[in-house]
Amino acid sequence: MRIALLCITCLFVSSAPAQERTPHQQMAVSIFQELIEIDTTQSIGDNTKAAEAMAARLYEAGFTEKDVKVIVPAPRKGNLVARYRSPAPTKPPVLVLAHIDVVEADPADWSVEPFSFIEKEGYFYGRGTVDDKDESAIAVANLIKMKKEGYVPNRDIIIALTADEEGGPVNGVQHLLADHFELVDAEFVINEGGGGGIFNGVKSIISVQAAEKVYQSYTLEVTNRGGHSSLPRSDNAIYELVNALDRIRQHEFPVSFNPVSSAYFRQTASTLPAEMGDLMLRLLSNPQDVEAEEAVSKEPAFNSRMRTTCVATQLEAGHAENALPQRAKATVNCRILPGVDPDLVKNKLAEVIGNEQVSITPVKEPNPSPPSPLTEEIMGPIMEISQQMWPGVSVVPVMSTGATDGLYFRKEGIPVYGVSGIMVDVNDSRSHGRDERILVTSFLEGLEFQDRLVRAYTSD
Repeated sequence: MRIALLCITCLFVSSAPAQERTPHQQMAVSIFQELIEIDTTQSIGDNTKAAEAMAARLYEAGFTEKDVKVIVPAPRKGNLVARYRSPAPTKPPVLVLAHIDVVEADPADWSVEPFSFIEKEGYFYGRGTVDDKDESAIAVANLIKMKKEGYVPNRDIIIALTADEEGGPVNGVQHLLADHFELVDAEFVINEGGGGGIFNGVKSIISVQAAEKVYQSYTLEVTNRGGHSSLPRSDNAIYELVNALDRIRQHEFPVSFNPVSSAYFRQTASTLPAEMGDLMLRLLSNPQDVEAEEAVSKEPAFNSRMRTTCVATQLEAGHAENALPQRAKATVNCRILPGVDPDLVKNKLAEVIGNEQVSITPVKEPNPSPPSPLTEEIMGPIMEISQQMWPGVSVVPVMSTGATDGLYFRKEGIPVYGVSGIMVDVNDSRSHGRDERILVTSFLEGLEFQDRLVRAYTSD
């Protein structure tokens, strides 16, 4: 999962020719290529092959089997956990998390081969270049760099490259936390979910994902005795379902802020035109301010971060064109604010629909997670390094409207922060889409950013 970002401030973007890359950059690109060219889709891909390939890279750099583990809970579902040890740790470990599985990619839809690593016109192409093999490659390359340099951290550094974040039956993070907790136990986690944005060719913000909404889908269903279509009745399953969906469409959940979203809106307000910025601050101070709510909620990126949202995403109804429908079914996908009980959302949907003939059933159990605290220990280094690399760029905390595997660590009481120095063009975000690509410059800057950040967290 990789989110899109809003442009706040702008700096020019350039790209260095391949022949000018440092040995470390060349190594990182080589690792990146190897990962991209291993198919890790759910249908036919092999995460184990990718995990073993990264383990081989670490062994070659001098790591031993004591500190490099490939955990395979099921065929094709391997996960890599590697540890760079401190000789005299004074703090608990820091963990860098990335997933090596990718969403499906049909070659017929692409202008390039999705599982070939192609560099052209300043971009790297291939499935996973944005989500999330870029950060997987960076984590491995920087750990190897530290090993070669003899870097001495004040705490252990762990990297975990996992399976089935994009979906699938054997989620790697859940398995590691359940059966190998000692391998991934850390003070905090650096993950995807944040990063930078580029707008119309210029640099944007660095966001820090410190919370995420709860993903919860519900099945709405109406059953009916049916009959012949030449004898229509008022009790039509399709009409009843459509009426229920229309009521949901018209309903707005209340505005609510948590510490992460409050920080996001407060900092974002200062970057907007004065009138909109003032309305945003008014809404922060009074979530019942109707005028401010109406104005701010017009922007979907703002609206989704200040309230629970529910939207119809799938429909299925009827069994024949000449028969009254015996069944009508819809999926409603909700993204619930942290701290809100999903059962309350289900009950509110039932109240909004107001029709007992419409059943509401959760598709699966929700996975709520608490926001991670925005401490100076975490935010200070991010802000300092961001200013060093991109003077004037704002660092903004965000609550993700999507979901990442970070939620499983947060549920265990381990804070997670989605942050990287990887800038993605918000007008050309191809995560999960055709011809997925990443700017070469963005990958190389992300490599440098993560190296500096991990060292900042592991040095006195």
